[in-house]
Amino acid sequence: MVKEFGGKARFVVENYGESELAKRFGVKRYPAIFVDDVLVATPKDFGFYGKGEGGGEGRYAPFVQNAANHERFRADLKRMVGLILAGRKEEARAQAVSAETKEIAALPPLQVTDLDGKPLSRQDLAGRVVLVEFWATWCPPCRGTLSWLGELKKKHGDRLAVVAVAVESEKSDVRKLVDELKLPFTWTLGTPELARSFGDISAVPTLFLFDREGRTAQVFYGAPPDLHKEAEAKIGTLLD
Repeated sequence: MVKEFGGKARFVVENYGESELAKRFGVKRYPAIFVDDVLVATPKDFGFYGKGEGGGEGRYAPFVQNAANHERFRADLKRMVGLILAGRKEEARAQAVSAETKEIAALPPLQVTDLDGKPLSRQDLAGRVVLVEFWATWCPPCRGTLSWLGELKKKHGDRLAVVAVAVESEKSDVRKLVDELKLPFTWTLGTPELARSFGDISAVPTLFLFDREGRTAQVFYGAPPDLHKEAEAKIGTLLD
């Protein structure tokens, strides 16, 4: 799309967690799209199970493998670039979105079943530090985080519970990967209701960490280089 503007626009990528622009706007998740310093799209706009236009969320959801939403995003982005190139930045700002920074305060009242039909509720996890990982079979970084979580689970045993929630993934593909990895998790398929109970899920992997009382200790988005070190340090403090 940049080529359509004849060299008047350029595309810049900034790593998650390292963008000063994102920090200035309070964007704590990814992806976020800016045109100059105008916020065009936030993570909630790409949420896997967004609530739709009526709820003000998920404008382009579901985004993966949805050509219509790809075109909608392209048209919106092109319009904003056009406005700014025409010197109409204030008009672009008026159409900009606001950043979402709210995170859930505690582990939701889970009512899920694993791949074998066994039920799991929040009560089943009481008294333990809990990790809930949202992942997808088509996400390469997710496989690495799952393997790492498997090592953490083996290290800490029953003091740590790990729930792996697959989103936008076929059950057969999930089962195949589960059988291959052989990790001691609770594996379940994500539903719109489950994703929204965690504040909607806009990207994978997303890792939620809860203390023994079920309170949110930290949320980790993506797989940045310091993920393992930071998460393991936080888990250590919760288990001590």
